[in-house]
Amino acid sequence: MSDEQTPFQVTLFSFGYKYGAPQDVNLLFDVRFLSNPFHVAELRSHNGTETVIADFVLQNDIGQSCLEHLQRTICYYIEQLQLSSKEGLRIGIGCTGGHHRSVAVTEALAEIIANHTTNVSHFHRDIEKESH
Repeated sequence: MSDEQTPFQVTLFSFGYKYGAPQDVNLLFDVRFLSNPFHVAELRSHNGTETVIADFVLQNDIGQSCLEHLQRTICYYIEQLQLSSKEGLRIGIGCTGGHHRSVAVTEALAEIIANHTTNVSHFHRDIEKESH
């Protein structure tokens, strides 16, 4: 066995509950309580990687509070898992369709967590699926 330790890996991904909840996660967060851009006609065709959607979802008291709570929880898990010599953490962030809220939250969290650990990746499982 090698003496080199595998770097701890954090993987975040968004998904839509209407396509099924993922089974291969350590933590799963439901963000369907956040403001939903789907109900605003001019925002519906956009997705959470775009500033207009991220701002709509996150630039309010509930969005900011959600990010703060998720950051605290996830950073705690990262610390504890690293102390127990685990190799990684997989986090699913879900909303209804996987286009708006979960994508915006995943993008924001990936940036926040990258400030705490260098091995962070993220993807959007359902963003390309039929929307609306």
